[in-house]
Amino acid sequence: SDSIHPDFRLWLTSMPAKYFPVPVLQASIKMTFEPPKGLRANLKGTWATITDKQWAECSKPRQWHKLLFGVAFFHAVVQERRKFGPLGWNIRYEFNGTDLEMSMETLRMFLDEQEEIPWDALLYVTGQINYGGRVTDDWDRRNLMVALRRFYCPGVLTDSFPFAPEGTAAAATYYSVPDGELSAVRDWVDRLPYDDPVTIFGLHPNAKITFERQETDKLLSTVTGIQPRLGGGGDGMSEEELVTALAEKLKGEVPEQLLRDDAGPETFALNEKGELNSLQIVLLAEMGRFNRLLKRVSSSLNDLGKAIKGLITMSADLDAMYGAMLKNQVPVLWSKVSYPSLKPLSSWIRDLQERVAFMRRWLLA
Repeated sequence: SDSIHPDFRLWLTSMPAKYFPVPVLQASIKMTFEPPKGLRANLKGTWATITDKQWAECSKPRQWHKLLFGVAFFHAVVQERRKFGPLGWNIRYEFNGTDLEMSMETLRMFLDEQEEIPWDALLYVTGQINYGGRVTDDWDRRNLMVALRRFYCPGVLTDSFPFAPEGTAAAATYYSVPDGELSAVRDWVDRLPYDDPVTIFGLHPNAKITFERQETDKLLSTVTGIQPRLGGGGDGMSEEELVTALAEKLKGEVPEQLLRDDAGPETFALNEKGELNSLQIVLLAEMGRFNRLLKRVSSSLNDLGKAIKGLITMSADLDAMYGAMLKNQVPVLWSKVSYPSLKPLSSWIRDLQERVAFMRRWLLA
């Protein structure tokens, strides 16, 4: 339009959101910013943003430099603990640069205005407000405060104070840097190893096994996902025809639900107290779980068939189910309400049939 200046640009910033308008994304030049991976990269990113003016602005330079490094290291630790899943935090918290900036400003203010370092106030404001304001789980809050006390304590003011537990190999690598120039701190960060020992996060060494398995699964899933889908089968069937045929086949293989009305005469017989025994309660609970799974499988197969025909909207869940069925994988939509299993789709259906058959024999006995 002639009314729009040729140099006009509109910048929009947003956190990840599923409801963000797709047409806006399609018509835009998109840039994403993700936090760096690893302590070294995280610390490098932090210290790249700290200027010489910030480094020299406090009235207590030695304490400021030591504690500033401590809170920056703490920020990197709480962010990197997320990669260990529930071993790191029970809930995944989105700690970001704003939390660190507020903590740095709080630290500088306390140092400038107080004769002595107010450790309790620093711990409370940083741990319970700046970072703790995001934490909703009580155990996570306790972990957060334990980690913070490692970086906000009188020992940090000494040289070479270890940030990792004493006696571990990491204690000799990760420590409070000697006071000096800002460039010296950046050089120290550059010499850190790329591979982070789990002890620096306060976790057991076996936590690394869980993390590496998750990373491997993610890599294999990504590689599988980028493989081109086949344009058609050997008999000339299109991709949609293949999925439709598979969905119809699976609908015929899904077992019927387990109904209490079909129970045998002694299955739910009450004891002398007029109550069900523990095994009967277990049976009812398992019936409920299997019925919920069977209902999810049947309804989603029906919805997928309608979506392929254009009768209903192809939702994100149905689209993911479509792709999973092409790769003979169990759809996530089913896995969410299913029992743990690593079987491919064809074997999973047979296993489901056998499990339901066992429950049905128990019900009818």
